[in-house]
Amino acid sequence: MTAAQISATPDEVERKAKENTLLSPRFYTTDFKAMDAIDVSPIRAEWDVMMAEYEGDNNHDHFQRNELFAKEVNEVFSQVSPELRKEFLEFLITSVTSEFSGCILYNEIQKNVSNPDIKALMRYMARDESRHAGFINSSLKDFGLGLDLGGLKRTKAYTYFKPKYIFYATYLSEKIGYARYITIFRQLEAHPDKRFHPIFRWFERWCNDEFRHGESFALIMRTQPNLLRGANVLWIRFFLLAVYATMYVRDHTRPMLHEAMGLDSTDYDYKVFRITSEISKQVFPVSLDIDHPVFRAGMERLFHIQTQLDAAKERGGLIGKIKQAGWAVAGVAAFARLYLLPVHKHELPAQVRVAPAW
Repeated sequence: MTAAQISATPDEVERKAKENTLLSPRFYTTDFKAMDAIDVSPIRAEWDVMMAEYEGDNNHDHFQRNELFAKEVNEVFSQVSPELRKEFLEFLITSVTSEFSGCILYNEIQKNVSNPDIKALMRYMARDESRHAGFINSSLKDFGLGLDLGGLKRTKAYTYFKPKYIFYATYLSEKIGYARYITIFRQLEAHPDKRFHPIFRWFERWCNDEFRHGESFALIMRTQPNLLRGANVLWIRFFLLAVYATMYVRDHTRPMLHEAMGLDSTDYDYKVFRITSEISKQVFPVSLDIDHPVFRAGMERLFHIQTQLDAAKERGGLIGKIKQAGWAVAGVAAFARLYLLPVHKHELPAQVRVAPAW
C-alpha cells in the first residue's frame, strides 16, 4: 500500500509529528544535575532486582518483523476503509512520536549524568524506546511515510520540565501505555477477526517494557517522599487528570479505530483508566474518582470543546480566532471543575513494585 492509497504525504506526516498541541506528544528536557543527585539506596533491594530484569533484556528478539507481518499488511489492511486508514495512520504517528520522545529524553539524561544507577537505567530505557519507535516507523515505511527520526530530533520544539514533573508525567505515560496496549491485545486475542493490522500481535510483550519503565519511576519517586505528600499531591492530581483527559479527547477523535477492534471508545478509555488507577496506588496517595457522574460528564464536555476548537481553527479568520479563544476559556473552566472533584486517598504499600497481571 502506497502513501497515495492511504491519502497522506511524507510532508504531512512530518508536520503532524512536529506539532505541539494539547493532544500531541512533546519532546522534553530537564535538570540533569538534579537527576544526577538521585540516591536509590532506600529502595536498593527492589532496584537491583529491576535492573537485573533490564540486563536480561527478554525482548531483545521481539521487535522483528516476519513474513506473516508483510502478508497481513497486504491482504488484511489493504481491505480497510479510507477513514480507518486515516485514523490508524494518526495512531502510528502519535505513537512513534511518543516512543521517540522517551528515547530522546532517556538518552539525554544518561549522557549528562555520572550517577551509575541513573545512567544505567536511562541507557536501558532509551534502548527499549528506540526499538519501539523503530518498529512503529517500519509500519509507516510500508506506506512510504517513514519519519526521519534524526531530523525530528533536531527540529521539533522541546519543553523543559522539572524532574518531579518528568517523574509524574512519564510514570503515568508508561503505565497508561501499558494499560492501553494490554487492553487492545486482550480484545484482539479474544476476537482475532478484528485484528486489521499485524502490529497488534506484538503488543503483549511490548507493553511489559512500558510497565517496567513505569516501575522505574515509581521507585525513584519513593526515594523522595516529599514528592508524594503536601502540596505535591496537588501536582499529582493535575497530572492524573491531564493524562486521562488527553487520552479521552484524543481517542474520541478516532472512533473508527476502536470500532474496528470491536471496542467502544468510552468503555475502552474507562477500562484503561481503571487499570492505571489501580496500578498507580503503588506510588500515588490519591486516585481520581472516575465513576463520579460529574467526572464522566466533564470528560464529554472536554471532547465537545475540542471539536468546537477544531471547527473554529478550520474556519480561520477573525471570527475563527474569537471562537477559539472562547472555547479555550471554556476548556480551562471544564478542566478546573474536574480538578476540584473529590479524590480517593490511599496508604502507600511497603513494597513498591507490582506485577503486570492484566
